[in-house]
Amino acid sequence: MIELTLRGARVMRPDGWDDSALTLANGMIVDHPAGREIDLSGYDVLPGIIDTHGDGFERHMAPRRGALRERDTGIVAVSAELAANGITTAVLAQFWSWEGGMRGPDFAGKVFTSVRNMAPSIPIDLHLQLRFETHYIETLPEMEQAVDHWGIRYVVFNDHLPHDRLSQGRKPSRLTGQALKSGRSPEAHLELMQGLHALTDQVPAAMDGVCARFAEKGIRMGSHDDNTPAQRAEWRARGVMISEFPETLEAARAAKENGEWVILGAPNVVRGASHAGNVSAQKLIAEDLCDAMASDYHYPSPARAAWRVVEKGLCDETRAWKMLSEGPAAMLGLTDRGRLEPGLRADLVVMEPETRRIVATISGGKVAWMSGDVADRFLT
Repeated sequence: MIELTLRGARVMRPDGWDDSALTLANGMIVDHPAGREIDLSGYDVLPGIIDTHGDGFERHMAPRRGALRERDTGIVAVSAELAANGITTAVLAQFWSWEGGMRGPDFAGKVFTSVRNMAPSIPIDLHLQLRFETHYIETLPEMEQAVDHWGIRYVVFNDHLPHDRLSQGRKPSRLTGQALKSGRSPEAHLELMQGLHALTDQVPAAMDGVCARFAEKGIRMGSHDDNTPAQRAEWRARGVMISEFPETLEAARAAKENGEWVILGAPNVVRGASHAGNVSAQKLIAEDLCDAMASDYHYPSPARAAWRVVEKGLCDETRAWKMLSEGPAAMLGLTDRGRLEPGLRADLVVMEPETRRIVATISGGKVAWMSGDVADRFLT
């Protein structure tokens, strides 16, 4: 691991910017000079981004249906993309769903295997999140075994069944496309959805049971797309204390008023609106209803989202970046990172202040990404 003393840059500390040196040694931030001195005058140094939820890895693992099966090399490519976007800790959000294809249990096992195989050889710290479809209760035993086997410490519950249309006896929109992705005929896919919808009355008890078992094991749990305070209260009663991408102001407010964590999608922040027509993440941030901004489906978005909220006057730079670093670290229980302080992991990004382009990423004291003129400073 490198030993370096970085001088001359603006450094984002927990209380704001300062220009004091930052020293890295043995993968940690230390409080005394060590190693070579690097002049980073004209650059900014910020904590590495902690991405609490992202599925952008899918295009590297399966760029086309059936085209490639080199999933281990896909994880290497994922790591490079994460690093290029300043993400030093990434939670890979993998479905366990009746939807099949890349969202089915078989594909989940392949993703988990590849992460286990490759994680020791890449600089980015990868974590797994299992996203369980609530009506897929016939696979609960298998899913719980997978959580134990792969050491997964974060499970999120979501429900993508189109209940309104199914209850009306109507075909869901985009049925044919979704069926093709699952490897089923449209008729078989519809029959499956109808059968799962018929299990709705059994789902609450099933969720009560699995959440109780996960709580005993200390597994973090989240609910996805909370729509109402009542829905959030139902999950709260089960010990599910993370609200991922709440769809309404009321649901987000209910979470925060009860001391729970709220994750918002960074692409929503950058766009200024939800692509699905839900509440704007910018509005929630303006109401101080956000602990973490996650990449969701687009790894470049977190860093861009931080500056977007600054540009909109919603908060200052330090608060904005904390939603990418300190907040996510606290939410995930990662007490060894998220801030640039002695004794913590050496996770940081170097950024051009004019363009706000990330030009270097160091994760756990290892160079994960470096590009452009800044490389001359490190190499000469």
